[in-house]
Amino acid sequence: MGGVILSFGVRNLIIPNRQVAREELSRVGSDAAGCRWMTPKAVHRVLKVEDLEPKQANIIKQEMLSRGGEAAVSRGTVDGSVEKTDVLLMGTLKQFHGFTNKLKMQPFGLSRLADEVRQVLENTEGRQPYTLYCRGKELYLGRRTLVMGILNITPDSFSDGGTHFSMENAINGARQMVAEGADIIDLGGESTRPGHTPVNEDEEINRVIPVLEKLLKEIDVPISVDTYKARVAKKAMEVGAHIINDQWALRADVDMAAVAAEYSAPVVIMHNQQGTEYHDLMGDMVGFFKESINIADSAGVPRENIIIDPGIGFGKTLEQNLEVMRRLPELDCLGQPVLLGTSRKSMIGKALGLPADERVEGTGASVALGITLGVDIVRVHDVKEMVRVARMTDAMVRQC
Repeated sequence: MGGVILSFGVRNLIIPNRQVAREELSRVGSDAAGCRWMTPKAVHRVLKVEDLEPKQANIIKQEMLSRGGEAAVSRGTVDGSVEKTDVLLMGTLKQFHGFTNKLKMQPFGLSRLADEVRQVLENTEGRQPYTLYCRGKELYLGRRTLVMGILNITPDSFSDGGTHFSMENAINGARQMVAEGADIIDLGGESTRPGHTPVNEDEEINRVIPVLEKLLKEIDVPISVDTYKARVAKKAMEVGAHIINDQWALRADVDMAAVAAEYSAPVVIMHNQQGTEYHDLMGDMVGFFKESINIADSAGVPRENIIIDPGIGFGKTLEQNLEVMRRLPELDCLGQPVLLGTSRKSMIGKALGLPADERVEGTGASVALGITLGVDIVRVHDVKEMVRVARMTDAMVRQC
């Protein structure tokens, strides 16, 4: 037997959720009972909890360690020499299950924390497909990636300013996008490019409503209105628009959430801010979305009607935009569908050194990555090309 080299075929597996864990356990021959028992042990999660007092963090660390998991805290937590600490929790689903059960019995608000941990763990298992009801239209989220076509009826948009500014061009442009596979048309009457000239409500209504009225007769797909002004959104809802796309996440106009609730309209809330300063980029974004979701909830907008948009190109540097793209799955903790708008953005132009009209390949790369990382809707200018990118990516990651 001398000189014989034996190979045992060791390799790694990626186990993102319970479903994949069950499949892999079945493949090695585990019976049904074994699969149920071992599935929670095969999925590992890392959660971050922010701004805890040392007395809270010490209990959390003790409970997590006692179940074989791990909890990383600031060095001054044990002796109370720090006022606040973040905690990184690391463990399997089984360990988290025992941890949250015990945490429910602890003081200092830790019972509420246990509920939040459980909800985040459930959200990270993946969003279940569902039907989004859009005021007489239906969209099926989660079965395949939906494509939203951009229809800017403005003279100064960064990429296609003036292309669809006339009624005829707008209608023809929308028809073409639907023919190329667009699932939604996003109608906007004010440019959002850096340095754009703000448009007052009356001017925006005069641009949007005539085109919207015509489009409702010409195309069958849902139409979203891209505005942060409640009066514009309300007028569009009265005419028959289906979705509100708010680049300021219900914050620029205090009446916007009430409009969405009154008309039972799905609403896209986009991350946006003045400046590019962050304490923790993804943590700050998650906190931002939680606040806007609470605004929507308080107004009576159901959670299933809320879609989040990470706001690529808004309030972020090139490096921050690229980081958000890499870390998109961290938004899964919110449990909401995700819309991604990278089409022809400056992120692509700066990375490739190309003008807006030469960014289709860069857009395709960002769309494919976004779909791979779990986004549900992509907002694009180049519908034909991006429908093909989406279908191919879906075939690989959704097995459509």
